[in-house]
Amino acid sequence: MNKPTELRTAWVALTGLSAVFLFEMLDNSILNVALPTIGRDLHASTLALQWVTGAYAVVFGGLMLAFGAIADRYGRRRIMLTGLTLLGLASLATAFVTTAEQLIAVRVVTGVAAAMTTPGSMALAFRLFDDDGLRVRATTLISTVGLVGLAIGPTAGGFVLAIAPWQVLLLVNVPIAALAIAGIRRGIAADEPADLHRDPIDVPGALLGTATIVFALVAPTLFVDQGGAEPAPWAAVGAAAGAGILFLLRERSARHPLLDLKLVARPLVSSGLACKAAAALATAGLGYLVTLQLQLDWGWTPARAAIGMLPQVVVLVAGGAFVNPFVQRAGLARAAWLSAASVVAGLAVYGLLGRFGYVFVAIALVLVAAGMRVVGVVAAVNVLRGLPRNRTTIGVALTDTVTEVTAGAAIAVAGTILATLFAGDLATEHWTASQTADFRTAVTVAGLTLTAVAGALVGWGVIRTRGLAVSENDTVPVAA
Repeated sequence: MNKPTELRTAWVALTGLSAVFLFEMLDNSILNVALPTIGRDLHASTLALQWVTGAYAVVFGGLMLAFGAIADRYGRRRIMLTGLTLLGLASLATAFVTTAEQLIAVRVVTGVAAAMTTPGSMALAFRLFDDDGLRVRATTLISTVGLVGLAIGPTAGGFVLAIAPWQVLLLVNVPIAALAIAGIRRGIAADEPADLHRDPIDVPGALLGTATIVFALVAPTLFVDQGGAEPAPWAAVGAAAGAGILFLLRERSARHPLLDLKLVARPLVSSGLACKAAAALATAGLGYLVTLQLQLDWGWTPARAAIGMLPQVVVLVAGGAFVNPFVQRAGLARAAWLSAASVVAGLAVYGLLGRFGYVFVAIALVLVAAGMRVVGVVAAVNVLRGLPRNRTTIGVALTDTVTEVTAGAAIAVAGTILATLFAGDLATEHWTASQTADFRTAVTVAGLTLTAVAGALVGWGVIRTRGLAVSENDTVPVAA
């Protein structure tokens, strides 16, 4: 089958794939706005509200690797369409929810659907074209649609809540799923048997991998809620580490591993994962720290704090126009580590100067967002370039999993440092001078700690791609 030679000839497929990514970006961001309303309507506790969003994230992150492996065996298009059907049904079920527990169950099913669909969106976009330039442009287009949804979701959600029940915010997933199904069914052909593999599924590996990721995603929530002095967060960390060690041992010894560690060790793959991890660490950590600083230290209202985050939103949304020209000039491998270095620089600016005024916070937000905008596309493409054609979906799932886990780790690290260095309750309305000094010291330490970790990841990524063959590190051709 002839592959498209320009984006506009693949517009039906790209519309469907963009709708999938729009769902991922829009879903939790638009739901967060409605949490107070949901709490009142369903008489939900604080813990229940936390799990309305947390259940989705944990299930989504925990199942991506397993469903990525399944899709590479049984068909990416088939798994994608099944997941989209499940998404539509779960979203429709929202209309009949009457308790918080029922809503949490719906969110669990939605997380399963997201794990089935999200990795496939980037994998199918990559496989849609043979030209790396078109792959970058297609991935940029899809991610831009998602980021626009992320940016406008909270505002749109607020307007909807003024005139309609909160259930409408989740029912919007139904037409999005229908659009995605139509685009993928019409625009993407079924997988060729030669592009799939028939190795048996590594069930023990899948269970251990899922357990590792679930515990790794639960731990940050426990750290933020209970602090570093309580045993539960550390128990979750221990469980994640134990399951992770067993997972690695299983994958090294299994005849047909869920995740072939030799493939992960390939230079383009390991470098791309390192750059994605650095970007996720910086974005999540900076967002968490800046939000607390603007509202708790500087006393900004939530509305003003949202405006204060606008530099990041603007760069993420508008930066898509600059990704392809930059990649054409720098090349895929070099663009990945240069953009990741921008992320590290933004974190460093915040850690060193963020306490001295908003202008430095804005500079940090812009640098991190600019780097994230490029590395989010390029590192993912590099990972897929470094993998065999029959392992593309597990590659995207691995990339997304690394992003989810690293973002959670960033919040856990920042939250633990704050809990250790700040005396008292962060939510106290009037801090003493000593508490203010403690908070600013903690923010500096957290910012610089995350900078050091992100910098180490980028440095390792650069080392991994040093000396690659020219064919792996050349510039991307200009695409029509």
